[in-house]
Amino acid sequence: MSRLGGYIVRTVLGYTALVMLVLMALGALFLFIGQQDDIGTGSYTASQALLFVALNLPSYVFQLLPVGALIGALLGLGNLARGSELVAMRAAGVTTLRFCAWLGVAGLILAVALVALGEFVAPPLEKYGRQLKAFSKHNEFSLAGDSGAWLRDGDTIISLQQQSAGAIYAGVQVFRFDGQRRLLSVGRAESARVDEQNCWQLEGFVETRFRDHGTEVGRSPLYPLRSTLSADLLGLAVVDPESLGIRDLRAYIAHLERNDLDSGAFELALWSRVSRVVTMVLVVLLALPFAMGPMRSTGQGARAVIGILIGAGFVLMSQTLENSGRLLDLPPLVVAWGPTVLFAALTGALLARAR
Repeated sequence: MSRLGGYIVRTVLGYTALVMLVLMALGALFLFIGQQDDIGTGSYTASQALLFVALNLPSYVFQLLPVGALIGALLGLGNLARGSELVAMRAAGVTTLRFCAWLGVAGLILAVALVALGEFVAPPLEKYGRQLKAFSKHNEFSLAGDSGAWLRDGDTIISLQQQSAGAIYAGVQVFRFDGQRRLLSVGRAESARVDEQNCWQLEGFVETRFRDHGTEVGRSPLYPLRSTLSADLLGLAVVDPESLGIRDLRAYIAHLERNDLDSGAFELALWSRVSRVVTMVLVVLLALPFAMGPMRSTGQGARAVIGILIGAGFVLMSQTLENSGRLLDLPPLVVAWGPTVLFAALTGALLARAR
């Protein structure tokens, strides 16, 4: 790469890093404020809340890096335009295509950082943060398992397979023991809900009770089960598609398909992660038309506002399409790639106009 290309790449990466530092500071503040109601519960202290915030920051950065890259590219190229450096480069024979190639390199570097963050850094730290918070607040419970989970509450052991929404769980099994660890009953429910009083409402519950003379089978369309297990602790017992990396998502999708289970949410999460990597390159390229077009003399504040509006619009479109796609049963590929394709078309149209 030429010296001019390296200069462009360093400028974009430098301004992106500054923007992400600001966003991280704001994100850490809001995350810490959100922990105030939980501080003092059990053994959950302010220092543990700060550690929880630090562990969740990589996931926060992963979500906001595309927006931060867009704002950073707008500010960096805008600063070059204000100093007439871009004009001088174009006068020296640098074409729009060459600018796009240099910006593409910056976008690829950010995309690699995004993949590394989303695959190797954010998921394990976020999982550890959730465990730290839950077990600090509820240190009298135990939990085990990676795919689904097994939770113990006194003499009762509960197995959960999947969380469908909020505090709704599927594939629930209940094992009751006596004081001598002898199995008293085994029950299974099609689904379960947990209310604010930590009362389980087991739907389609069937239980087999072991007696000295044999077994008894009981059935109930809605069976209440009192427990001290709370919804935030149960959040550790489910597989959240947003907290999995691409490799884990592919493995879990294969597992669901082998067992004839619905994998739509996990396929959507997989393709959304892949499309986010492509978006990283597009957001950097999108800054070029603004720097070379009518906004080249505009202040950095205006460029930041434009970047925030475009980024917020893209995120809003993605979230809206994702939610409506689940309701309308749209293919995960359409839901995940739809906003990215529209974003690519907008970027291509503006670049063609800036030539």
